[in-house]
Amino acid sequence: MYAERKNIALESIQVELSHQRITGENCADCQECERQTGMLDEIGCKIHLTGDFDEAQHDRLLEIARHCPVHRTLTGSVNIRTFEV
Repeated sequence: MYAERKNIALESIQVELSHQRITGENCADCQECERQTGMLDEIGCKIHLTGDFDEAQHDRLLEIARHCPVHRTLTGSVNIRTFEV
C-alpha cells in the first residue's frame, strides 16, 4: 500500500521467516535488559524487494515493514485471553 501510494515501482516482495528458541544469554537484544535468563522465541525475518527504486526508497520500504501491524504485535507485549464458548 505504501509503495503504491508513493508511486514506488515495487514489483514483488518475498518474506522468509524462521523461528527458534534461544537462551536469554544468547540474545543480542537482551544483553541490557532483565530477560537474560530462560528461553526466548526468536523470529528471523528476511525481506527481498524487487523493483525499480533507489536505495533511499528501498530503505524506506524496509522501515515501513518494521511498523506494520503484524511486526508490532510480534515485537510488543502480547496478552492472550481464552474464552470458553
